[in-house]
Amino acid sequence: MIELENVSKSFTLHNQGSAVIPVMAGASLRVKPGECVALTGASGAGKSTLMRVIYGNYLAASGRVMVGDLDVAQAEPREILALRRETLGYVSQFLRVVPRVPTLEVVADPLLAVGVEKEAALDKAADLLSRLNIPKRLWSLSPTTFSGGEQQRVNIARGFAHEYPAMLLDEPTASLDATNRATVLSLIEEAKARGAAIVGIFHDVEARERACDREIDVSVFTPEMAA
Repeated sequence: MIELENVSKSFTLHNQGSAVIPVMAGASLRVKPGECVALTGASGAGKSTLMRVIYGNYLAASGRVMVGDLDVAQAEPREILALRRETLGYVSQFLRVVPRVPTLEVVADPLLAVGVEKEAALDKAADLLSRLNIPKRLWSLSPTTFSGGEQQRVNIARGFAHEYPAMLLDEPTASLDATNRATVLSLIEEAKARGAAIVGIFHDVEARERACDREIDVSVFTPEMAA
């Protein structure tokens, strides 16, 4: 479902004489439906860069980045937007939403975007918010007013609302208490059970051992190692 083949990435520093900094070379991996793969490696090894290449935020310099039948490295912007709407979910560490939109609607939005009827979308959103212990009295408020922990849980609820065939998870259990951490791990397990292919960054070792089927050390994709 997610397959990278010989992917490289570099950054051009336009304010420093257009110096080119290679950050990744020869990156190859395959994630099957129902499998969760953890990206590991020291800080700065390229875990987040690789995730952003898969999501299409960064353009690969070479290689293939397949999500389903779409090569993200060659896709048009409209194709990437459709992929993100229907196929590839991304749970980041930070909640980015339009201010003043009620929390219940924020979580329901990915379902509405794929044509789910509003009542059913709101019901699913309410169930996820309940599971993640967001008090019902807050559902009509904008999550931009919430604490960091509450925003993180809203972001997780939003990310798991639609049953994406593929998912990217960036530290989904970071800073959560034991109860909510267990809920997030259950959501990951449920997504795997329905066949989602998942790539994630988990600094929480216990969470990684429970949720992930295997690990890939991205340090092997640094230009020096890949040469």
